[in-house]
Amino acid sequence: MKNFIIKALKFLGFLSFGILLMYFAFKGISFEKIMEDLKNVNYWWVLLSLLFAFLAYIARAYRWNILIEPLNYKPPFTSTLYSLMVGYLANFAFPRIGEITRCASLAKKEKIPVDKLIGTVIVERAVDLLSLFILLIFLLIIRIDTFGSFLGDSVFEPLSEKISSTLNFSWFIWVVIAGTPLAFIALYFIFRQQLAKIAVVNKVKNMVKGVLSGLKTVYKMKRRWEFIFYSVLIWFLYLMMTWVVVFSLPATSGLKLVDGLFILIIGGLGMSAPVQGGIGAFHWIVSRGLASVYAFITLEDGLVYATIAHESQALFAILFGSISFFLLISRKETGKPIAPKTPRKSKNSLK
Repeated sequence: MKNFIIKALKFLGFLSFGILLMYFAFKGISFEKIMEDLKNVNYWWVLLSLLFAFLAYIARAYRWNILIEPLNYKPPFTSTLYSLMVGYLANFAFPRIGEITRCASLAKKEKIPVDKLIGTVIVERAVDLLSLFILLIFLLIIRIDTFGSFLGDSVFEPLSEKISSTLNFSWFIWVVIAGTPLAFIALYFIFRQQLAKIAVVNKVKNMVKGVLSGLKTVYKMKRRWEFIFYSVLIWFLYLMMTWVVVFSLPATSGLKLVDGLFILIIGGLGMSAPVQGGIGAFHWIVSRGLASVYAFITLEDGLVYATIAHESQALFAILFGSISFFLLISRKETGKPIAPKTPRKSKNSLK
């Protein structure tokens, strides 16, 4: 009962934060104009955006399988895809819990150690973060005169202030932050024989080993170029998914592909906020970004675009995730470890 109350409070806390951001996003906005614009949306472009999203999900599932393969497991593609979508569905309950949920779903269905799967997801997220950073640098190189001011005022300046305030910690706090993990490591090596008798310590040790094993897949990967191809494809599909929605509204229909890249980057930053599915944060940053950079786009127009883009993807993820959940629990366990190849004995060795 206590755990349920804690989880419920966390859920309500994250949801309240999202609602608060949504309030700030729509504060002082003419709802009559927004409702009128929503009636004039060309939803065929929204459907095309959902098609690109579906293809991106497929590409992500294929890429995840490439990372899992070095662990000597080969889960069916459908199980990987369903688990991925169940993870997206879980993100609407608690922010970022989807990463653990998809690992647990696939581990339970295909008998793959969940800690090793967590290691592969960490690799995935690191690659995604690097990809977003590369796209941001590319955008600034080609159009810093257009997008630099907004990114500087709304992204880099708040980030630098946060880093600066963090660096202003007293030396004692920094010693505690740096020394605590080192102290635990030292104590472990000193008392490892005694600690080895404790079941909880062994579980933690095995979990850390599993995660490290999952992280090593990036080095043991045989299909490295295929992994890079799918990573590029995923972000290209994200770009197209974001860009085509602009044609659904007269106010944004003149935006070019590079403008879609700008929306993708700031929208990605909004989706990383600690709220369910980026609710509120995505609407706020995208609407302000469009209204600040483009003189012909009003704040209401920006909010209409953000609402269409976010809610269509959210509903699609919830629907696809719910279907995937039932398909995943109804299918049989078919995943098997890949048997290691044994070297053939030469004729000389037989003699």
